[in-house]
Amino acid sequence: MSFDDAYQALTDHDDDARWAYGTGFADPLAGVPTALPEGVAPPDLAAYCLMLGDDALIMSHRLQQWVTRAPELEDEMAIANIALDLLGQARLLLTRAAEAEGAGRDEDALAYLREPPEFRHVRFAEAASADFAQLVARLLVFATWRLALLDRLATHRDPVLAAIGAKGVKEVAYHRDYAAGWVVRLGDGTEVSHRRMQTAVDAVWPLMGELFAAHEVELRVGVDPASLREECDAVFAEVLRAATLRPGPERPESETAGRDGEHGDELTDILGELQSLARATPGGVW
Repeated sequence: MSFDDAYQALTDHDDDARWAYGTGFADPLAGVPTALPEGVAPPDLAAYCLMLGDDALIMSHRLQQWVTRAPELEDEMAIANIALDLLGQARLLLTRAAEAEGAGRDEDALAYLREPPEFRHVRFAEAASADFAQLVARLLVFATWRLALLDRLATHRDPVLAAIGAKGVKEVAYHRDYAAGWVVRLGDGTEVSHRRMQTAVDAVWPLMGELFAAHEVELRVGVDPASLREECDAVFAEVLRAATLRPGPERPESETAGRDGEHGDELTDILGELQSLARATPGGVW
């Protein structure tokens, strides 16, 4: 596989089921037909790609913070690879956002030089995990939701989004299965692990409603997240049943505040880490 051409790798569906495409190529959209599709307003496409790219970027960073804290060496590698997969998706989506925006910015400018109110990810992605049980509960929800989303993106009229969706489902299916395996292992384990896994589910479930609330941009150019709910609920029910856990409480209200740039102090801390090097050495490379 050539990493000089991300599009070739994206559209090669007969290769290995998982390919961490976060690194290894200089131009994320080299070879991609980047002409904007007819009937799609460029500002809407830019905003939508920014939303999905920021989801991946911030969730990836939260996962990276768990490297060296996992219970086993194998999980260190698994978490790092999942984070790398999401980072690769972020690169492609932010690059596409910049193309559609047409303001001369690139993926690095969008990742490293924006202020917190300019980020458009769901706030679910930026929340910290108190322990490993919360991490896998959060990853189970995020990956199940994103897998359903990417599956629908595979038929999107924008060729870049369609390619990212087709390739991303293979990676995110692994993310979901990895998290589900740990939820079952801890939930159906010892008395202590069951109690801590239930506590994690109770902490994560109230945050979930935001994932299925539709923003006007999503309705105009993307996938209606409300349409993903039934599929995701079926997966959650199956995993929790196998784990002998009960669903956590959900907040009745849903909101899209994150999509509108309203974030908590946690994002300020995340960007303090994520952007520090790029801001300290503008234009620096190694």
